[in-house]
Amino acid sequence: MNQFVTLVVGGLFLGSIYSLVALGFVTVFKATQVINFAQGSVLLLGAYVIARAHDSIGFWPAVVLGVLAAAVAAVLIDAVFIRRVRDADLGTLAILTLGIDILLLTELTRRIGTDVLNIGAPWGSDVVEALGIRIPASRVIAGGVAMVLVAGFWAAFKFTDWGIAMRSAAEDGETASLMGIRLNRVAAAAWALAGALAAIGGLFLTSFPAAGVTGGVGLVALAAIPAVVLGGFDSPAGAVVGGLIIGVVSVLTAGYQQELSFLGRGLGGVAPYVVMLLVLLVRPSGLFGTREITRV
Repeated sequence: MNQFVTLVVGGLFLGSIYSLVALGFVTVFKATQVINFAQGSVLLLGAYVIARAHDSIGFWPAVVLGVLAAAVAAVLIDAVFIRRVRDADLGTLAILTLGIDILLLTELTRRIGTDVLNIGAPWGSDVVEALGIRIPASRVIAGGVAMVLVAGFWAAFKFTDWGIAMRSAAEDGETASLMGIRLNRVAAAAWALAGALAAIGGLFLTSFPAAGVTGGVGLVALAAIPAVVLGGFDSPAGAVVGGLIIGVVSVLTAGYQQELSFLGRGLGGVAPYVVMLLVLLVRPSGLFGTREITRV
C-alpha cells in the first residue's frame, strides 16, 4: 500500500510538470489555432541554455536566460513561419511546426552529442520524506512552482486585458480584429508564454531523478501531448488535469512494470497513449474540450 501511495504522489508531481508543458500547447492553440509540435524542441533549448550557462553566471540567472531564450525562440517561430501562413488549414500548420521541431531538435542534439549536461540545480539529489513517502525535492519544488504558475495563468486569463483579448481571438478572430484587438500581438504573447512554460518544464524534467540534459529530452516532452488531447486542446483546466492523469499513469505503470511484464517492456511509455485513446473513444473532444456543433 505504501508503494502505491508513493507512486501516486510521485505521479502527481511529475504530472504537474507535464501540465506546464501542456498548458503551453493549449495557450498557443487558443490564441492561434495552431497545434505546436515544436514545443518539445523549445523545451530542450531552454534546458540546454540553462545547462550551458549556470557554471559561468550562476543557476538562477541561467534559469532566467533559459526561459528568455525559449520565449524568444517561440516568438520567432510564430513571427517568421506561422504568421506567413496563418490562413492555412490546421493540418498544414501542424506539419509546419513538426518540421521546425525536427530541425531545431537535430541542431540541439548535434550540439549536445553524447554528453549528459548537468542542469546545475541547487537542490541536487535531495529527497523530501513525509509520512513514509520519499519524493525527489525537484519534483516537490516543481509541484509548487506549477501551482503558482497555473494560478497566475488562470488569473491573467480571466481578469487581464490580455486574457480578454486571447479569449476574443479564440472565439472569433475576425470580429476581434475589427474591435481593435491586435491578433499578432496576442499571438506573440501566447507563443512567448508557451516557450517560457516549456523551459520551466524542461528545467524540472532534467533535474534529479533524471540524469540531466540529453538529446532525448525533447522527445520526452512530447509525453505532454496525450495530456493535451486527454484534457482538450482548447481547455487550460483540461491541460492541468490531463497532465496530472498522464503523470500518475506513467509512474504507476513504470512502478508495477514487474507485475505487468506479461504486457511487454516499456509499458510506462505506452500507457499514456492507451489512456488517451480510451478517453477519445468516449469523448473525441477530450474531457474538457469544446464540442463543435454544426447546424444543418
